[in-house]
Amino acid sequence: MSTTMLKRIFSGIQPTGFAHLGNYLGAIRSWVNLQEQCDNVLYSVVDLHALTVPQEPQRLRDNIREMAICLLACGVDPNRSILFQQSKVLHHAGLFWFLSCRTAASKLNSQTQWKSKARNLHGDMPPLGLYCYPVLMAADILLYKATHVPVGDDQMQHLHLAKELARSFNNIYGAVFPIPQPILGKVPRLKSLRFPDQKMSKSEGEDSGRINLTDTPDAIRKKIRKAVTDSINTVTYDPVTRPGISNLISVFAALKDISVDEVCMNYGNRQSVELKDDLVDLLVDKLSPIQRKIEHLKHDVTYVDNVLISGNERATEIAEINYNDIEVLLGLS
Repeated sequence: MSTTMLKRIFSGIQPTGFAHLGNYLGAIRSWVNLQEQCDNVLYSVVDLHALTVPQEPQRLRDNIREMAICLLACGVDPNRSILFQQSKVLHHAGLFWFLSCRTAASKLNSQTQWKSKARNLHGDMPPLGLYCYPVLMAADILLYKATHVPVGDDQMQHLHLAKELARSFNNIYGAVFPIPQPILGKVPRLKSLRFPDQKMSKSEGEDSGRINLTDTPDAIRKKIRKAVTDSINTVTYDPVTRPGISNLISVFAALKDISVDEVCMNYGNRQSVELKDDLVDLLVDKLSPIQRKIEHLKHDVTYVDNVLISGNERATEIAEINYNDIEVLLGLS
């Protein structure tokens, strides 16, 4: 087995249907840019992770395709990266089991994300999959011997577990896995427009709290105008005491690719309603090209499906080589 580790980027996104602005600015836009920096890139629609909560089968199928459409419309290029559906590469589940057999329960007990998700079950007992999905995330990364992983700050604990499992495996079997390093995003995690103490998410349930990439200009205008701020009319950035207006400033800065300080300086003598009005125009301008591509791809689902089929095959080729080597090391082959 070769011990030469080529630079390889891996990242995944759950199939929640068409993405929202938090997905785009927090992950997808970075994915597109990383294609220019590395010629060994894999992006996965991680549908196995979606099964940690109940799913209606047809809705899940639609969500997988819609997320793929969204990624392609945003600029993920199947000629420069591998876009694939996680469940179609069976080796993910196999490596998950291998790693699970070497993961102490105490490591999973310390994971904060599953605890917060379990609380959202409102008294129902959390399923085993929700408890151990960080090990599946580690398997997703290590299966392809990824060297770099784009992550948000809320995923750093999971990446740390992947690093620990890679080191543990390497200590026994030699230099099998590279130790994956984070690629941290520059955009702060976007907050709900209605509840700025919570992150922008589809799990929030209230559509008015997020900007969907498919929202019409009228919908965007209504959501931004109703976005919760405070009684102070000036534009200042303070996420602790002024989370609502600070969230809008973060969105504006990210879309314009400038700092929050520059936004505040530009609006120093203006009211927050002016920022909201300008943000509406900016969102419509930035999202319109993506929306046109989404509409085109919605009418060409054969192309979208073929991109995933091709990506599944290309990802399987890489995964199978690495998986077979691991089976030999474990004595399974």
